[in-house]
Amino acid sequence: MEGEPTLCLRIFDLNCWAIRYLSKRRRERVQLIGDTLCREGFDLVLLQEVWSEQDYSDLKVKLAGCYPFSHYFRSGVIGSGLCVFSRFPILDMLLYQYSLNGYPYMVRGVGGTWHHGPGSRAGVGMEVPAPLLSLSLQLHAEYCRDKDAYLPHRLVQAWELAQFIRHTSKAADVVLLGGDLNMHPEDVGIRLLRGWTGLRDAFAEASRFEGCKNGCTLVPDNCFTDKSELLPFPLGIRIDYILYKAISSFTVKCEELKTTTGPAPGTDIPFSDHEAVMATLHIQRQGQPAGATLGTADLALADVVTEARTEVGVGLRAAQRQRYSSGRMAVLALLLLLLQAAAALGTLAGLGAEQPFPKLSFCLLAFLALGVLVLATGLHLFHTMEVKMLHGTEDQMWMALRALQERP
Repeated sequence: MEGEPTLCLRIFDLNCWAIRYLSKRRRERVQLIGDTLCREGFDLVLLQEVWSEQDYSDLKVKLAGCYPFSHYFRSGVIGSGLCVFSRFPILDMLLYQYSLNGYPYMVRGVGGTWHHGPGSRAGVGMEVPAPLLSLSLQLHAEYCRDKDAYLPHRLVQAWELAQFIRHTSKAADVVLLGGDLNMHPEDVGIRLLRGWTGLRDAFAEASRFEGCKNGCTLVPDNCFTDKSELLPFPLGIRIDYILYKAISSFTVKCEELKTTTGPAPGTDIPFSDHEAVMATLHIQRQGQPAGATLGTADLALADVVTEARTEVGVGLRAAQRQRYSSGRMAVLALLLLLLQAAAALGTLAGLGAEQPFPKLSFCLLAFLALGVLVLATGLHLFHTMEVKMLHGTEDQMWMALRALQERP
């Protein structure tokens, strides 16, 4: 009803960079994060890159009094790294992995590679009292902006996330998304996500802001940040977001947004190599449904979908070339094995006076050919799946674009 009390919802979002054995001062920082969360008393906490389940268990024990409801999303080889803490009851949970999440043979960037499975979206249904769909996620890292080999995968993830929100938010009144999106505010992926879902950026909508300039969450003043990655951006970059929207008879306004600005209070170290993002949202029921925010079939959104589809097409052609190269390598390795097998059989049958190679060299060459065959076959299968996923996303984007263009 009009004039009903406004619910004030305080959210904390942080990429914790808590990688066991690799992240600097990890245990100390996790303890600092727990102390701060206990002291501040947020309503909802969204954490990424909590790779150690023991770290989550320690946080759960420490925060049990303030956040009685929590969940850790298990996925990949060592987990998804995603967890949530809440003052409100959690009604249901869902972890859904992206169809593409980088390359298994590229190990750069431990926190965002294929091996750990963080390319997942963790959905949490909550009763706030309005049904709230809360999403904590991390998209694949960029690593090199000039030669971004992961851009097609990140666009597929952004598209799948947008589709996921559209199909799962129908029973919710409010949608809240927080996480490390690994995209700049004007990148095509973030514009696609926001345009296709109607999500609003808390930084752009906030009545008050306090923190790093331009809301940056990777800043050169942070002692844990890789300064070489920020050379083109002297002020830092903003890749951590809190996005939201109201769906039914509710309105949501961002009253205040804050970021941390360096060392945690009373210490000499920050919480992470990322700055934390904290938002205060006001949620209020209205007399009449607000109507869906989606349906903005304008030229700007069509242009964004077209741009994203073009980039996915570039990735598709690259994947097809890689599939062809790995397939050809597998065929050559198989032919070499067959030749060696024929030579060995010929020797056993007495057709040859002696082996063309010493036994040791012959065995080493056979093992090498077998290794190349197994590796090339694995790569061929991986890139075949990559081609299918990219091709499927390209088709979906084409259908969406056509639907946008045909609307009056």
